[in-house]
Amino acid sequence: MKYLWLITFFTVLLWSGINPKDQFTWFLEVLPAIIGLIVMIFTYKNFKLTTLVYTLILIHCIILMVGGHYTYAEVPLFDSIKELLNQDRNNYDKVGHFAQGFIPAMISREILIRKNIIPSNIWRNFFIICFCLGFSAFYELIEWWVALLSGEDAEAFLGTQGYIWDTQSDMGLALLGSIIALVVLNVYHDKQLKSFQ
Repeated sequence: MKYLWLITFFTVLLWSGINPKDQFTWFLEVLPAIIGLIVMIFTYKNFKLTTLVYTLILIHCIILMVGGHYTYAEVPLFDSIKELLNQDRNNYDKVGHFAQGFIPAMISREILIRKNIIPSNIWRNFFIICFCLGFSAFYELIEWWVALLSGEDAEAFLGTQGYIWDTQSDMGLALLGSIIALVVLNVYHDKQLKSFQ
């Protein structure tokens, strides 16, 4: 499992780094995936995660790498969807922000359950949703800071495409993603967590 995970990660990373649309954007978009990989390497022996969570993390990394390669505003499949559905913008970034809530919800759920930090399901779910929304808001602040520091170079990173509610919709999708993850995956996740008890 871990070797397949690593092969997939590095294959997509290598592909994404070959002639990306914008080198600076590529670096900004894949950096969280690389940081995530480093964290997992250092925690693997002492705190292995469930197969579900490792798979979700890999999916999130791939979303970041694809967005880094093309920029979030120019992913070809979503250009086709934009034309097919007569949309005003390429909405690949919305997939990324949905994942930004969905996947951290499961990571935080696993840590909270295994460390027995919040025993109550209701309070744990409330905390996870708040954490994911807070994480999304913090990421929006990072995007803003990058834009201030780099000027026009950050336009591809921001990916607003002229949509005035981009920041709010990004956070809303992360919120929705966290709620859906907790509703849809909790039973399956609990089954995988039994192997750690």
